[in-house]
Amino acid sequence: MLASWLEGQGWQVVLTREPGGTAFGDALREILLSPVDYAILPESEVLLLAAARAQHVRERILPALEAGIAVVCDRFVDSTLAYQGGGHGISLDRLIPIQEFATGGLEPDLRMLLDIPVDIGLARRHADPSSVNRIDRASVAFHERVRQTFLSLAEANPDGWSVIDGCDDVASVARTLHTEIEMRVLTRFLPPPTRSS
Repeated sequence: MLASWLEGQGWQVVLTREPGGTAFGDALREILLSPVDYAILPESEVLLLAAARAQHVRERILPALEAGIAVVCDRFVDSTLAYQGGGHGISLDRLIPIQEFATGGLEPDLRMLLDIPVDIGLARRHADPSSVNRIDRASVAFHERVRQTFLSLAEANPDGWSVIDGCDDVASVARTLHTEIEMRVLTRFLPPPTRSS
């Protein structure tokens, strides 16, 4: 919905996700999110995610940005800090240099955190059993640590984050996203880049 709205504002948009976004990243996503329990160590998760991210940044994100195209990415570095850092307890001091290497230091203009209580989020994820992955099956305590890490990251950098109540209805959440993007990002880039014919 955000990508469609941006296009309506005159932007070309790349909509992507992590892990994934490239053929290599999608192959790693299959392993990382498989319902099969490969007994992947948290350290291995970090390195696989960093490999997918390095490919993603250089193959997909940077070329789009260099062409004046907006990028909307579902998850990025902070997800690793929250899941492998907060969830699995790997020190952020160890994680951050790996992420900087993978991204070349690329930072989002704005991070949007759709925050909901863990029990509601897990109920939504488990409503469709066919979509449940191995991370969804982690303990409630794990997911609480992930949520608290996301909130702590946002609190430490309020200029770089927007925390939005994900319990609102979809239309309300979308309107809030649009307002936040318009006020905090687009005003720095108006007018949008002209479209090439």
